[in-house]
Amino acid sequence: MQFSFEKLDVWQLSRELVKAIYEVTSTFPDKEIFGLTSQLRRASISISSNIAEGNSRFSPKDKSHFTEMAYTSLMEVANQLIIACDLNYLNTEELEAFKNKIDTISHKLTGLYNYQRQQPKR
Repeated sequence: MQFSFEKLDVWQLSRELVKAIYEVTSTFPDKEIFGLTSQLRRASISISSNIAEGNSRFSPKDKSHFTEMAYTSLMEVANQLIIACDLNYLNTEELEAFKNKIDTISHKLTGLYNYQRQQPKR
């Protein structure tokens, strides 16, 4: 069995981002466990969770609202990764790799949002 959101490329990519975030934050200092590590992990999970929740909604307005929330969580992750790089928790090559993933996800979220907004109301 597969839920409909699992078929979405953007959901699959956001899941991969969560895994990468967990892997990189496992190398952060222990003093960050309740700070940046926790924030990054929660924000990254929020992306795929909002995609899943929005996909289960019936109205295009509700669907697009959750896609918008996923996008804002994605930008939160981008900001926090930049800060992590500023603090030397990641290097610039790692940051650029994350930025590339984030850029791909952001384009797909924008496409999904635009599609959802064009759907007729139920």
